[in-house]
Amino acid sequence: MSASLILFIILAYFGLLMVISRLTSRHNKANSFFDGDKSSPWFLVAFGMIGSGISAVSLVSIPGNVGNNNLFYFQFILGTIVGYLFIAFVLTPIYYKLKLVSIYTYLNIRFGNVTYKTGSLFFLVSQSFGAALRLLLSIKILQYAFFDSLHIPYFFTIIIVLILIWLYTNKSGIKTIVWTDALQSLFLITVMIVSIVTIKNSLGLSVGGMASTIVHHPYAKLFDWDAHSGSNFFKQFISGLLITVALVGLDQSMMQKTLTINNVKGAKRNVLAFSFFIAGAQTLFLGLGVLLYIFVERHGIKLDRADGQIVNTDGLYPFLTLHYFGQIGAIAFFIGVIASTFASIDACIAALTTAFSYDFMDIENQPVEQRKKIKNRVLLGVNVVMFFIVMAFWSSQGAIINTIFKIAGYTYGPILGLYLTGLFSKIQLTEKFVPIACVGAALVTWGLNVFFISEFQFDFGFMNILVNAVLTILFLVLIKKKNHVAA
Repeated sequence: MSASLILFIILAYFGLLMVISRLTSRHNKANSFFDGDKSSPWFLVAFGMIGSGISAVSLVSIPGNVGNNNLFYFQFILGTIVGYLFIAFVLTPIYYKLKLVSIYTYLNIRFGNVTYKTGSLFFLVSQSFGAALRLLLSIKILQYAFFDSLHIPYFFTIIIVLILIWLYTNKSGIKTIVWTDALQSLFLITVMIVSIVTIKNSLGLSVGGMASTIVHHPYAKLFDWDAHSGSNFFKQFISGLLITVALVGLDQSMMQKTLTINNVKGAKRNVLAFSFFIAGAQTLFLGLGVLLYIFVERHGIKLDRADGQIVNTDGLYPFLTLHYFGQIGAIAFFIGVIASTFASIDACIAALTTAFSYDFMDIENQPVEQRKKIKNRVLLGVNVVMFFIVMAFWSSQGAIINTIFKIAGYTYGPILGLYLTGLFSKIQLTEKFVPIACVGAALVTWGLNVFFISEFQFDFGFMNILVNAVLTILFLVLIKKKNHVAA
C-alpha cells in the first residue's frame, strides 16, 4: 500500500470515530464519562466488547502462536466459557446490588479502605502494563507498515496514537466507547473473514477443502496431556476460567461497559452474549493460524527458528498480509489493526482514569467543576504512563499474548484472592497487613515457578494465577481478625 492510501485510511477512520464522539456527547451529564448515564443497550455492549477482548495482540499473537503451540489455546477458550458463567451469575448481580462505578469499591464495603486501595492498585499496575503491551504491538505494526516509510520515529508514533484516542474519548469517555467499540468490532470480524477467504482462494481450496486441510494439518492438535508442559489441558482450562474471571469480571475496563446497562438482567445477557462472541472469534483465529502456516509451506517461505521454536510469531500475519495477500487483504488487515488498537486501548485508558479517580481521588464527593479538573488531570497522567511503558518494552520479542497473561497471573492473582475471600468467607482482615500479603503471594508464586522449572522441569504456565490466588487466600487467612467475622 502507498503511504498516501494508509494516511487516508487512518484519517477517514479517525474522522468516523470523531463523528460518533460528537453525537454521543451532546447530552452529557456530570458522570457520563464514568457510567455512560446507565443507558447502553445490552446487545450493543456485548458486540462492542469483542473489540476490547480482541486487541491487536489477539489479532496477530493467537494465529502466529499456532506454529509453536498448535491449537492448545483452544483449551484455554473452553475454560473461559465457565469463567463467563461465574461473571454473569455471581459477580454482575453483586455489582448492581451495590450500585458500583469502580468495581473495587466492593473491597471497601466488604473489608475496608486499605484492602480497597490495595486491590485497586494491583489493577492499576496490571492494566497499565497489559494495555501498554497491547498498544506496543499495534504501534510496531503501524510503524512497520507506514510510519517507517516517512522516517517518523516510533516514540512519535506512540504519541500520535495516544493523542488520537484522547481526542475522541475525552468528553464522554465510556459513553462514547460503547458505540465506537461496536463499530470497531464489526471491522475486526470483517478483517478475519477477509483474511480467511483470501488465503482459501490463494490455496485454491473450497470451504469444505479448507476445513479438511486445517483439521488434518500437524498443527491441528487441540489437547496437550503432558503434565510438565505449560500448555497442559488442565493448566490451560483452569487458567482460562480464572484469567477470565480476573481479566473480565474483576477488570474495570471490561465491567465498566457492562455497568452502563440500566439493569442487571440486561447486564447478564450482555456477559453471556459476549462469551459466545469472543469464544467463536478466538476459535476462528486459531483456524486462521493453521491457514497461515499452510500458506507458508505451500509458498516455500522460510521462517527463522531458534531451539526448535519459530522466532517472532507475532510478525508472521502482518508480514504475509502486507506482502502476499494483495491490496484488499492489506487494507482490511490495516483497518483491523487500527480498530483493535483503538478498541482495546480506549477502554483501558477510560478504566484506569475511572479507577484512579474514584479509588484514590475521591471524585464522587467533589463538586461538578472539580470533577472535570480531576478527570482531565488523571486522564493526562494515564496517557503519560502508557507512553513510558511502551517505550520500556519496545525491544521485546516473542508472542506478546503470553507475556500479558504471565504478568496478569502475578498482578491479578491477588485481586482474585481478595474477591474469592470476600465472596466465600465471612472473615475480616487485619488490614495493615493486606498489602504485604498480596505482594508476598505474588513474589512467592514467582519463586515457586522458577524452582519447579529448574528442579522438576514443571512450568506453571498460565496456572500461576491459580497459585497466586491460593497463596493470597492463605496469607489473608493468616492475617484475619480473631473471633471477628463479617455480618
